[in-house]
Amino acid sequence: MDLEDQSPPIAPRHNYTRSVHGHSTEDPWFWLRHRDDPAVLEYLRAENEWTDQSTEHLKDLQDEIFAEIKSRIKEDDQSVPVPKGVWEYGVRTGEGLQYPIHVRQLQGKPATEEVLLDENQLAADSDYFALGDLSVSPDHRLLAYTVDHQGNEEYELTVLDLETREALDTGVSGLSYGLVWANDSQTLFMVLTDDARRPDRVIRHQVGSDPKLDVTVFTENDERFWVGIGATRSEQFIVIGSESKMSSEYWLLDADHPKNELSLVEERREGHEYRISHQGQRLLILTNDNSVDFRLMEAPLHDWSYANWQELVPHREGIRIEDVDAFETFTVVTERREGIPVMRVLDHYTGSDFEIEMAEPVFEAAPGANAEYSTRTFRYGYTSMVTPPSTYEIDIDTRQQVLLKQQAVLGNTDLSMYRSQRSWATSSDGTKVPISLVWRPTAVSWPAPTLLYGYGAYEIGIPASFSSARLSLLDRGVIFAIAHIRGGGELGRNWYEQGRLEHKQNTFTDFGSCRDHLVNEGWADPDRITARGGSAGGLLMGVMVNQRPDAFAGVIAEVPFVDVVNTMLDPTIPLTVTEYEEWGNPNDSSTFETIAAYAPYENIEGTDHPALLVTAGLNDPRVQYWEPAKWVAKLRAETTSTHPILLRTEIDSGHGGPSGRYDAWREEAFISSIILDMLDLASPLSPRRDSSQD
Repeated sequence: MDLEDQSPPIAPRHNYTRSVHGHSTEDPWFWLRHRDDPAVLEYLRAENEWTDQSTEHLKDLQDEIFAEIKSRIKEDDQSVPVPKGVWEYGVRTGEGLQYPIHVRQLQGKPATEEVLLDENQLAADSDYFALGDLSVSPDHRLLAYTVDHQGNEEYELTVLDLETREALDTGVSGLSYGLVWANDSQTLFMVLTDDARRPDRVIRHQVGSDPKLDVTVFTENDERFWVGIGATRSEQFIVIGSESKMSSEYWLLDADHPKNELSLVEERREGHEYRISHQGQRLLILTNDNSVDFRLMEAPLHDWSYANWQELVPHREGIRIEDVDAFETFTVVTERREGIPVMRVLDHYTGSDFEIEMAEPVFEAAPGANAEYSTRTFRYGYTSMVTPPSTYEIDIDTRQQVLLKQQAVLGNTDLSMYRSQRSWATSSDGTKVPISLVWRPTAVSWPAPTLLYGYGAYEIGIPASFSSARLSLLDRGVIFAIAHIRGGGELGRNWYEQGRLEHKQNTFTDFGSCRDHLVNEGWADPDRITARGGSAGGLLMGVMVNQRPDAFAGVIAEVPFVDVVNTMLDPTIPLTVTEYEEWGNPNDSSTFETIAAYAPYENIEGTDHPALLVTAGLNDPRVQYWEPAKWVAKLRAETTSTHPILLRTEIDSGHGGPSGRYDAWREEAFISSIILDMLDLASPLSPRRDSSQD
């Protein structure tokens, strides 16, 4: 990636000084926040042109990788139908179509299929399209759905009569996620946002009525909390939840009487998180009350007050209970042990319990689409780094498992040619950090060019899952590795706690230790390692660029959260206040110093930085576009390196990038080509090389 004879855009400097806690800091690129200033869009477009120009030599490789990705995917496909009442609901895709088509058929009668919603027709010629929620009324006659054409995650409602195809309702906009029917099939509950785009209200809406008549049934005034809605699988209750990062509170509403008052389950208290499910004459309550990794409780439906909570599944430190799925006669409890998911079935019909057996030692599994409450079967999804996404169904009585569908991988792909393994790095404080690896032995020369992926925030674990697109890297001799670093949720709540607030540096140290472990153990070529991460993982990338600039040949930072101090000081930016419990509130001077010590934008120095590809979304409500734009401008001004620093902003989308599947494949081909260029592998796919190590 040698562009020494060319010049990237230069973002002008404008005087601006930030003064806080007695510190004055110059921020000459603050003006990039002003999205209405024509100079901002002009600059972003100039950066896009520079990126296109700088990667022109990779165009053939991008086309080649896109063709490979496309060739492996069954473009005309259909999901496993999900039974609900007399119907089976599903999704299918069509060759050449960017978006899915939602369908249903009478159970066991494919000839009765009808199209509920064709997202391609809704998207039309829009540069961006996203379906928010889609829900069929309990009587199966009406379809409610929400769409976003900007990428800003603000949605608009439509309700269709499925018999006449008439649009009965098109009047409600500014919606967040969440769309729930009452059992009368005429009343909808939805979530609205405040000026900072925080979901803060639940409204009750009658289909076809003037939105001015909508009733606000719940309002959350605490800016740390987000509101969400759902329904119990039993269809007896509508659930309204209000959650901060570390506390929660739930309210129930009788789904048969949507105008009734809400009933509080358990009043919020600082640090108490819980979730609820309904089962027969009891509530099931997943709680961290006196249990850092959660335990499962039950309470009688007639009096679910805290005094009546009784323990069903006890707390076991280090074994995180992540989810509970309640059915009429059994419950599935999803746990995570040593980073591996385990699904336990508690069979109330027989009084027995068992764990669902899995085929591989390292994998990812989770509950699937299970719409029926009265059933004796359970569907779940399964994948590993060498096994495509698969849908299984287990019979609770016989414990027999049936593979209903596995994602096809076409193009004469032989998945037996790939290997996966778990390794453990040792961080600087002695903590063991798991790494998931996948590679193709016949393509690798050791030590190998390596792509190391990381996230490490919000107690989100990065799954050791399959990617068809990733095969294009593996076939070219690249090892792909996931660093399951602190701040994520792989190893229990304490794993998360050790990577947030004042302990955030552990996240970054762990990632660097994983990189060094791969080198020391002979996996990775020290001169050919790239790093990739997005959003909070983009923050990780930014810190690596500052703290370990010589450790990586290149870095891919997608919608990176890199201007941490300035964002967290501004409560008008979406998410800021709700994020205080994750990053800290820099209005406190000691917290300010903690964040400022690692924040990527604050700590850029004149050094030899690696090659960089940075992405942004102009309409992104989660990481504002100006964060990566400012970061790139400052890096360019300070670096002593001649390695390219590229910025690409999606002008018509948001946090998730392009919305159509073909556009997403092209985006992945673009990024993969740059990764290969960073690793000095940017040439047409070469013949396989044999290797003795597998």
